[in-house]
Amino acid sequence: MTTIAVVEGDGIGHEVIPVARNVLALLHPEYDFIDVEVGYGRWERTGCPCTDPDIARLKTADAILFGAITTPPMKDYQSVVLRIRKALDLYTNLRPVHGDGFDIMIVRENTEGLYSGIEEVTPDRATTLRIVSRKGTERIARAAIRLARQRGGMLTIGHKANVIKSDVFFRDICIAEATAAGIPFNDKFIDALSLDLLQHPRNYSVVVTTNMFGDILSDVAAYLVGGLGLVPSANIGDHYALFEPVHGSAPDIAGKNIANPIAAVRSAAMMLDYLGDRAGSQRVERAVRHLVAAGICTRDLCGHAGTQEFGDALLHHLRHPEP
Repeated sequence: MTTIAVVEGDGIGHEVIPVARNVLALLHPEYDFIDVEVGYGRWERTGCPCTDPDIARLKTADAILFGAITTPPMKDYQSVVLRIRKALDLYTNLRPVHGDGFDIMIVRENTEGLYSGIEEVTPDRATTLRIVSRKGTERIARAAIRLARQRGGMLTIGHKANVIKSDVFFRDICIAEATAAGIPFNDKFIDALSLDLLQHPRNYSVVVTTNMFGDILSDVAAYLVGGLGLVPSANIGDHYALFEPVHGSAPDIAGKNIANPIAAVRSAAMMLDYLGDRAGSQRVERAVRHLVAAGICTRDLCGHAGTQEFGDALLHHLRHPEP
């Protein structure tokens, strides 16, 4: 039996993740869902946002559907997302952005860089250690190369090697891996890449970059398709996989039934593909596109549907697809 761990998280996670869960349950009634509560809400109630037993439960699942997590700006609060990524070694972050005439996959190293978690704060200085290791760079480069080979496209290496020595290290290892694999590649400074990707998205297929740069670049790229409410992501390691919408917990709109659940639903579609149901994944994508084209969408896309109403319409269309 396939087991899916469901983490609703905080804020709008309690609204958008149930929509995605219902889609999975409709297409695969045999799936077994287990609920795991982690996040800021858990911390407010118990004083601990995520425990070792929580991590152990997540490891029992075949895949994890993960909602948005609030991370307050408190120096003694440990990021739940970073803890889970490290505990499950989810080193590959995949963020697809596809639209009219372009299909881009941003491959982000997910466990190192400025999200190393090694920090020091004093009255006069705050320091974050940026880690770029050979092992971490080789394995993310190889993951990106596999995708570039599958897609038959160019690999673009994003970096800031003109300023940062660790980016020289990252760039050179990625170039060596691409050369050895016989994959066509180019490399661009991350600031120029961010602009050019928006101006000429059709020129890009697979982009690989470091943790922070990948986080920013993928958010920027969401502009091409209508914003963060539409963009899914996958966090994949050698043994575990977690799927989550790119957007945050949005506490200002939580509980108002106006959050866009498409990113969460598309994350579930990525999960289906990961679990071997590519047909189901494509079916969900077609259903989402159909509803948006028909004007059935939330207010961020100039529609009038609420979160729940969109979810209901999606389930109806999946049960009774129109020609």
